[in-house]
Parts: sequence; structure tokens; C-alpha cells
Amino acid sequence: MNIFSKAITFLIIYSGLYFGIELANWTFLIFLFGTNETILQNMELAFWAYLITNIVEYLVIKRKRQERNFWYSRLFSNVLVPWLITIIWSVLPGIAGTLGPVWFETSWNVFVAFITGLFVITIERVKYKFLFSFRVVIVVLFLVSLFFFITISSGNQNLYIFKIS
Repeated sequence: MNIFSKAITFLIIYSGLYFGIELANWTFLIFLFGTNETILQNMELAFWAYLITNIVEYLVIKRKRQERNFWYSRLFSNVLVPWLITIIWSVLPGIAGTLGPVWFETSWNVFVAFITGLFVITIERVKYKFLFSFRVVIVVLFLVSLFFFITISSGNQNLYIFKIS
């Protein structure tokens, strides 16, 4: 997949999951993503959407070529996605205050998802020489992220570090 087709795939999956919960009331997704619109829940949504995107990419390209560090670069990107989407999304409210109407906030969210996709795909396409120690770090960070986002889905209130009371 080229950079733009993967970014669009991520955007479609991210939007599909987001709107599947919000508009279509796909209750089977609530277990994974919740419904309370916290920052962490949006980070979680981005994490799962990008993981699904990576699986789709693997299934599409696995016969075409073998990339030596395919999964390491993708897992590294997967760890970055939730944090980048949060940081980039926060720029506009940080400058302008409130985002205004729901349609504008939703448009901003979709735009940020696409830009984040472009950024992390660019990062994962750089030809790194992954040393064993860095591979271990990537796998550990991915597993910790996986645990973190699964725990959020379980409703553990102790993890809502971004929740403002």
C-alpha cells in the first residue's frame, strides 16, 4: 500500500468505528471502545483502528513483497498513533478555545486522523536497522499499550488520568 492509500484505509476504519458507535449504535463495539468520549477512549479507538489497518496492509501486500522489519515498524507506529492523534487534535482547541458546532469538531477529528495516519506511515517507511534491543522495546511498548487500552475498555476508572473532574 502506498502512503495515501494506507492513510485513507486508516481514516475509513477509524471513522467507521467512531461513527459505528456514535451513529449506528453498534453495541458490539462498546466493549472495545466505550462511549464516554474521553480523550483516552479516542486514543483507544485510534490504537485499534491502526492495528486493524496494519493487519489489512499485511494481508494485501504479504504476497507482493517481504519487508524484513514489517511488523516492528508497524507496531512502533501503532504505539505512536494514539499519542500523536491526541497531540495534533489538541492544537486547535489550544489556540481557538472551543471548537464550536459538532460538525466542525467531527470534521477536525477526521482531518487529524488522516494527518496522523500520514505522519506515522512516513515514520514506519523509513528503513531502520532494528537492533534486537530496540525490537524488544517495541514489542514491550506494544504489549503495554495493548494492556492499557484493554484495561480502559474494562471500565477501570483508575486509568482515567486525563479525566477532569
